[in-house]
Amino acid sequence: MKSAFPKVLQPLAGRPLLAHVIETARSLLPAAVHVVYGHGGERVREALAKETVEWTRQDQQLGTGHAVLQAIPKVPDGHRVLILYGDVPLLGRETLAQLAAAAEGDAVALLTMTPADPAGYGRIVRDPQGKVQRIVEHKDASGQERAIRECNTGVIAAPSRLLKQWLGGLQTANSQGEYYLTDVVEMAVRAGVPVNPVSCEDPIDALGVNDRVQLAMLEAVCRGRAARELMLAGVTIADPARVDVRGHVEHGMDVFIDVNVVMEGSVKLGHRVRIGPGCVIRDAQIGDDTQVFPHCVIEGAVIGAGCNIGPFSRFRPTSRLSGGVHIGNFVEVKNSTMADESKANHLAYVGDAQVGARVNIGAGTIIANYDGANKHRTVIEDDAHTGSNSVLVAPITVGAGATVAAGSTVANEVPAGKLTIARARQTTLEGWKRPTKQKK
Repeated sequence: MKSAFPKVLQPLAGRPLLAHVIETARSLLPAAVHVVYGHGGERVREALAKETVEWTRQDQQLGTGHAVLQAIPKVPDGHRVLILYGDVPLLGRETLAQLAAAAEGDAVALLTMTPADPAGYGRIVRDPQGKVQRIVEHKDASGQERAIRECNTGVIAAPSRLLKQWLGGLQTANSQGEYYLTDVVEMAVRAGVPVNPVSCEDPIDALGVNDRVQLAMLEAVCRGRAARELMLAGVTIADPARVDVRGHVEHGMDVFIDVNVVMEGSVKLGHRVRIGPGCVIRDAQIGDDTQVFPHCVIEGAVIGAGCNIGPFSRFRPTSRLSGGVHIGNFVEVKNSTMADESKANHLAYVGDAQVGARVNIGAGTIIANYDGANKHRTVIEDDAHTGSNSVLVAPITVGAGATVAAGSTVANEVPAGKLTIARARQTTLEGWKRPTKQKK
C-alpha cells in the first residue's frame, strides 16, 4: 500500500478494512472472533480496541496456514472454524452463512469464484467427476492448471478438530516457502473428508486489497451499492456515482440528495429533506421538510423540521435547532441550541449559546465564548435582535425582546425590551487631510 498504516487499517467506506470483516463475522453470531495480526499489529489493536475479539500475534509471517496455526489452539475441538481475511471486506453474511452450513458435520467447505481474469489466484483442481481434489497456487500451477477458470478465494470453513491435525502437517515445499492454508484441502481429500465447494455469486465480493487501485475499486463498489439501496428504498439521488455513504442512513419519504454529498456515521433524514450539492453530513439528524443548501458541513447536530440551512454553513457537535430556524451563508453553530424560528442568516458565529425563539442574529455577529482558557455560555432570550457586527462577550445574558445596536461590543447583561448601544462615539475632525505620498 506504500503507507505508514497497516493495510487492514486502510479506510473503506469510512471504516478500516478489518472493521468490515469483523462486523460481517459478528453477524453470524459466532462463539468467538479471533484476529491474527503481524506487521504493524499493535497499531491495529489500538485502532480497533473497542472490538471484542481475541487477538493473536504472528511473530513471523510464514503464510496463511501458519497464521491460522497461531490461533487454532484457542478453539475448542467441537467447533467449526470459518477463516476470513482482513483485506477481503465485501463478503456478505448470506454467502458466509451458506459456507458455514456446507461445513456441518465433518465436511470442509470451500468458497470459490470465477473472476473475469483469474491471473494470480489459486486454481480449483477437480477430478473427472467434478469433485474438488486440491488447490494449486498460481505461481506453482502448470500451464494446463492456469487455464482453469474456477479460483480459490482462500475462505474456508472446517471442523476445528480436523483442522488442527492438518495444520500440524503443513509443509513449505512451494515457490513461496510458506505454509499454505490451501494444502488442507488436499489433506481432507486424502482423509476421505468431503470437500464442499460453494460458489461466490459475485466475484467482486471476494476481491482483496493489495494496492490503492484495488482499494479505490472496492470503494466505488461500496458507493454504488449504498446508492442503489437508498434509491430502491425511495430516495432520489441526482447521480449515484457522486454520493458517498460511509455509514448508515435512515430516511423518510421523498428525500432528495444532490451530487457530491458525503454521509458518514449514523445519519437520519426526515421526510422531504433536500440535501444540496457538496454537503458533508456526519452523525447528524435532520428533520422533516428541512432544506440544506450547497456546501454545508453538519457534524453531530440535530436540526429540526422546516429549517433552511446554508449555503456554506457549518454545524459542530452537540448543536440543536428547533423548527423553522434559518442558518445562512458562512454561519457557524457550535454546541448551541436555537429555538423555533430564530435566524442567523449571514456571517455569524454562535458558540456555546442558548438562543431563544424568534431571535434575529445580525450579519457579522459573533459570540466571544472563549477567554483563552475556558468556554463560557451565552443566553439570548426570545425575540432579541443583534445588529450587524455585534460582539457578545460571554458569559452574558441578552434579555427577551432586547436589541443590541449595530457595531456594539457588549460584555454586561443586556436588559430585556431595551436598545443597548456599546460603541465608540463617532467623531469628525475638521481640517484633517489625508497624508500624501512623496513622488519618486
